[in-house]
Amino acid sequence: MTIPTSQQPDPPARDAATPGLPRRTSTVQILRAAEELFARHGLGGTTMAAIADAAGLPKANLHYYFGSKDMLYRAVLEDILSTWLGDADIWIVTGRTPSEGLTGYIRAKMAWTRARADASRIFAGELLAGGHQIRHFLGFNLRAHVQRMEQVFAYWAQAGLMQPVSAPHLLFCIWAMTQSYADFSPQMEAVLGRGSGLRPDDYEAAVTMILRMVLAGCAIGETEVA
Repeated sequence: MTIPTSQQPDPPARDAATPGLPRRTSTVQILRAAEELFARHGLGGTTMAAIADAAGLPKANLHYYFGSKDMLYRAVLEDILSTWLGDADIWIVTGRTPSEGLTGYIRAKMAWTRARADASRIFAGELLAGGHQIRHFLGFNLRAHVQRMEQVFAYWAQAGLMQPVSAPHLLFCIWAMTQSYADFSPQMEAVLGRGSGLRPDDYEAAVTMILRMVLAGCAIGETEVA
């Protein structure tokens, strides 16, 4: 559908010191609003008009920046996945010990789950629907990312710092255990008797339990949970 000229947004003004700042601000607003609504209603149950209302922007701006709802959905997924992978580059590196690396990584994954629960639910929902929108990412980007971490785990094992492990299956376990606290939070809240959401100490108890299992399972000498 062609947007009438009168309804088309003006091209974003550019600040000389920070080029593209208005555009970046608008796209962040749109992505965050879309993330919340896609998590709540799914792709089919969310409209561009509802996202525009939530973002506080004209609907025409959404079409200007993203083209269509499907393109906006893919942009939300790409934003989620790019931040989701970043923690490993900081923690799963040969310059750290296994205890330090895995402790930092698991804490970072839980912090991300807590702060971006809607993002985690969108990712889970896309996978349950077959992962068609992110199949290329999973088969190339994520696979390469796991292979890089596999080299780190092999280095640690060869150095005698931990037992050899299947890196993909170890990561599957870590992702499942941390992301469950977003994807299945109603279950946790009901069992723990939390009427208004999980508390900070619930997340800390979860991290402590996950760390004990992972560090012991990898036969890492430093079993003291940091």
